[in-house]
Amino acid sequence: MNKPCGREIPLSGSDITEKEKKAVLSVLESPYLSLGPRLPEFEEKMAEYVGTKYAIAVNSGTSALHLIVRALGIGRGDEVITTPFSFIASANCVLFENARPVFVDIDPKTLNIDPDLIEKSITEKTKAILAVDVFGHPAEWNKLELIAEKHGLKLIEDSCEAIGSEYKGRKAGSFGSAGTFAFYPNKQITTGEGGMVVTDDTEVAEFCESSRNQGRSLGSEWLRHERLGFNYRLSDINCALGTAQLERINEILNKRDNAAQRYNTLLKDISEIDLPYVSKDVKMSWFVYVVKLKKKFRKEQRDCIIGKLKEKGIACSNYFSPIHLQPFYEKIFGYKKGDYPITEFISGRTIALPFYSNLKEDDAARVVHTFKEIIFDVS
Repeated sequence: MNKPCGREIPLSGSDITEKEKKAVLSVLESPYLSLGPRLPEFEEKMAEYVGTKYAIAVNSGTSALHLIVRALGIGRGDEVITTPFSFIASANCVLFENARPVFVDIDPKTLNIDPDLIEKSITEKTKAILAVDVFGHPAEWNKLELIAEKHGLKLIEDSCEAIGSEYKGRKAGSFGSAGTFAFYPNKQITTGEGGMVVTDDTEVAEFCESSRNQGRSLGSEWLRHERLGFNYRLSDINCALGTAQLERINEILNKRDNAAQRYNTLLKDISEIDLPYVSKDVKMSWFVYVVKLKKKFRKEQRDCIIGKLKEKGIACSNYFSPIHLQPFYEKIFGYKKGDYPITEFISGRTIALPFYSNLKEDDAARVVHTFKEIIFDVS
């Protein structure tokens, strides 16, 4: 393998300043490392930002999704309609409760679940629709809400990649029965590890708050447990970091938008790719920057391009691999290639380029220059 040329450019990176460091240090100097005052502070500010009544902090976006599925009473024998083009947690959270994820293919532009394909997959076992705001682009929530209401279904918003995005003037996370955010270091804002349930439903909020803390109810004795619960708590250390990040969110989102627009300008003349699509109804919060190779390219060529970029010291990745073709999904459900053709076609042609708030102009230019050389050589 060739040695990388120049300094390596990472795929992602967090945006941490002295403000965040001081916030974390203040917790370390206090007697409250967990279940202290920084937890409700983070939750209150998040609920205010999103425009929901409640926010419940947990240790990951996966945990947030799991608690919502459980809170809505989804269980064995039930079906939840969702997308095969996502991070695997959005389907796994259904399996955690012994229900079945039923996949519906995606819109080739937004890359979100295609609402026009949903109704033919609804059965008497269907209990909910779980839609994902893929890459930060909100799903078509007006259509999804109408379908859910028509068929008496719960609606779950996986907005783990979309904090700060808006759909027709409403913040991501504020749709459906409940929504989720995630704060892994590659997300728009980070708590290191962490997630959040946001909802207007009092029963869902109380259930999630109890279940994240070993099934204790608010104000109950430490060794009294009202229900089966989990240790999905988020520490005050994480919450202090998250609060400081949330206070800077507009600055961070602007930086990420500037980085995305810079890529748009640098890449616009490459006819071999499609740039990320943003609907006119959407205000985009950029999670990743993913380009799609045109139809003439094969998956093997895409993989070759990714490999050559990495050889040049430029981190990149495919986003996402189809969930239904993950080994254990094939084994359990018998899925095979061809089941969801749009997802499979898109998945074989995506390339996520290095993207983060503090991506330098020179680094973006180097990424694009190298990308152009490689793609023309491969094509």
